[in-house]
Amino acid sequence: MKMIKISMLALALSLMSFSAIAPIKSIAAETKNETTASTIVWKAETIDVGQIPQGTPKAIVYEFKNTGKTAVVITNVQGSCGCTATDYTKEPILPGKSAKVTATYNAANKGGFTKTVTVTTSAETAPKILTLKGTVI
Repeated sequence: MKMIKISMLALALSLMSFSAIAPIKSIAAETKNETTASTIVWKAETIDVGQIPQGTPKAIVYEFKNTGKTAVVITNVQGSCGCTATDYTKEPILPGKSAKVTATYNAANKGGFTKTVTVTTSAETAPKILTLKGTVI
């Protein structure tokens, strides 16, 4: 009787180990397929606006194209400070289509500036960091 219990326990443990390994491999494969299914190609990741007048907000437009095979959704856009307001395409961007992210810099203080805009999408696991720079005169 004791030998049967040990055999049953060994069988149960071996079956559990097989079932635990299979989903891990399939989840990893699915995740890889999801992250490589869509690709975003930015027209420019850094834009130098040159000299802009003090007290006049400056809108900077970043354009990109979805070169992947599935729709892309912009899930979040965040400026590096309160002086940079953002706007972006809210609808899913279909394969082959273009969209934009707009950063409006409030040129309140004179001098050089470098600001960033962080864009999170469904196409990439890491957020994209866009840069805008120039000089307020």
